[in-house]
Amino acid sequence: MDVEASKTVSRRDSNVELDDDGRIKRTGNAFTATTHIITVVVGAGVLALAWAMAQLGWIAGITVMIIFACISIYTYNLIADCYRYPHPVNGKRNYTYMQAVNAYLGGTMNVLCGLIQYGKLAGITVGYTITSSTSLVAIKKAICFHKRGHKARCKFSNNPFMIGFGILQILLSQIPNFHKLTYLSTVAAITSFGYAFIGSGLSLAVVVSGQGETTRIFGNKIGPGLSEPDKIWRVFSALGNIALACSYATVVYDIMDTLKSDPPECKQMKKANVLGITIMTTLFLLCGGLGYAAFGDDTPGNILTGFGFYEPFWLVAFGNVCIVTHMVGAYQVLAQPLFRIIEMGANLVWPRSEFINKEYPTKIGFSFNLFRLTWRTIYVVVATIIAMAMPFFNEFLGLLGAIGFWPLIVFFPVQMHIAQKQIKRLSLKWCVLQLLSFVCFLVSVVAAVGSIRGISKNIKKYKLFMYKQ
Repeated sequence: MDVEASKTVSRRDSNVELDDDGRIKRTGNAFTATTHIITVVVGAGVLALAWAMAQLGWIAGITVMIIFACISIYTYNLIADCYRYPHPVNGKRNYTYMQAVNAYLGGTMNVLCGLIQYGKLAGITVGYTITSSTSLVAIKKAICFHKRGHKARCKFSNNPFMIGFGILQILLSQIPNFHKLTYLSTVAAITSFGYAFIGSGLSLAVVVSGQGETTRIFGNKIGPGLSEPDKIWRVFSALGNIALACSYATVVYDIMDTLKSDPPECKQMKKANVLGITIMTTLFLLCGGLGYAAFGDDTPGNILTGFGFYEPFWLVAFGNVCIVTHMVGAYQVLAQPLFRIIEMGANLVWPRSEFINKEYPTKIGFSFNLFRLTWRTIYVVVATIIAMAMPFFNEFLGLLGAIGFWPLIVFFPVQMHIAQKQIKRLSLKWCVLQLLSFVCFLVSVVAAVGSIRGISKNIKKYKLFMYKQ
């Protein structure tokens, strides 16, 4: 029994409403699940999709975005059907992705899933620390360029901003569990629309004014500034960026675990999957297409932090404020499942420890726990130090994402679906599902290779803790 379950059981005699498994009754719905999905998926990476579009061109870029959206809706719906075992509606709840994999595929797959899932979550929190500091520096640079001219030398250290972001996350990390994140997640989802529309709007203004650059059906042209090998590497990276942008598998069961049981969680989650991924894809196409139309071959890696725009400086700065606000909420949405699994494990190993299990109520509505305070603080501090030491960690993050894309979004859902529906080996449906899995495996390999190349190039030229943007 985990920490939360033991607390609910101890309250059986109180007025707290309980679910069918003795836990506190859940109140989430398809709308709240959609906000969680948007918070996780529509990250600052959406502003980098213009660069991906520039590498692939109009036909391949739009096609790839739509294909991966369709694959994501299908596989996430398979995951939703496996929330309960053995029946999607009346079975026993699986509280985590690992539990679902264990129920349908066994212990070995369970361990492999856990290593990939929580390793990726840890990496993403480091990446979000870097992204936030990059946007905070971009705000300072926008003001600097406005005052001193666009060619002024405006370089600033990311470290103070990472430290400030880390301190804020130490405080927010004391939120007890995922169920308490709805308001934070909603604010984060709203701000994600803010910076996506600011980036798209500024790009549209460039296009409408007639200052947009030349674009191509097949993307950037090979020539003096772009060799054929570099073009191939960039296409690999672009495919990986688009595929990995669709990922929220690491927290999908944590989102489902907030949904009320009537109507069935799987039905609500399927509706949230369709809504969330449709909104996500619309923003992807909007930002990617307009950004590419504005900058052509010179499309920056991020149209707000890469200074594709200088003016109006206040709008560029506000867009970056929205990014930081979103990262604050998204950090917690992704960190809470990691916090939860560690605390569940500690509770199982030391069930009688007051340090680990005793809760101290506070006047602001949250309970206080010494183990939670200590270990979550240490985690955020370590993640912040790693971000400061290696601010090119986005390449490492890309590698983690590449490793996680195929197993978490495609392989495990497909295999669980085959086990649940008892699909016969070598039947037509079995073969189609395995082909889908194999194609997505190749995409993961391609993205991983591109990330490894980026890591090797950065390691050669970087000094620890000395990065300035």
